[in-house]
Amino acid sequence: MTAGITVISGPAGVGKGTVVRRLRAEHPQVWVSVSATTRPPRPGEVEGEHYLFVSEADFDGLVSSGGLLEWATVHGKHRYGTPAEAVRSVADTGRPVILEIDLQGARQVRQALPEARFVFLAPPAWSTLEGRLRGRGTETPEQVALRLETARTELDAADEFDTTIVNDELGATLAQLVSFIGL
Repeated sequence: MTAGITVISGPAGVGKGTVVRRLRAEHPQVWVSVSATTRPPRPGEVEGEHYLFVSEADFDGLVSSGGLLEWATVHGKHRYGTPAEAVRSVADTGRPVILEIDLQGARQVRQALPEARFVFLAPPAWSTLEGRLRGRGTETPEQVALRLETARTELDAADEFDTTIVNDELGATLAQLVSFIGL
């Protein structure tokens, strides 16, 4: 079941979403899991496409019923998790599955599905990551500072992954990812 599951992780602002969107656009056979979250939608985010936006009570129900493959509280505030049944159903068809998740979630998936493949997406430089986070304009200065603090811990965990890809130039990053996945 898990031979086709690839976990992509890395710090906030490294470009995980951009890389995964481009991967899906160029390789439509790839299925990307949609995470559930308790945070409110950001401008332009669409329910069921970007995230499954759920209440705290609904998230509690998913946790207690075993409905999440992994879950975590991210940046000390909102919870995110990967719905288990959707991942298993798609993986069982043989279709490549991508999980775009944070470090905590990747560690849980490693325990639950050790045969999955794990990719750490890294920035070319700390200053690049900082610039990307500040440039998004989606977080307050306090939130950016928290994400940068979390990023230091996440960068230290890169050796826990099967491979690290530096996201410097999108085309080269995507080529390395496609090669690793075997598409």
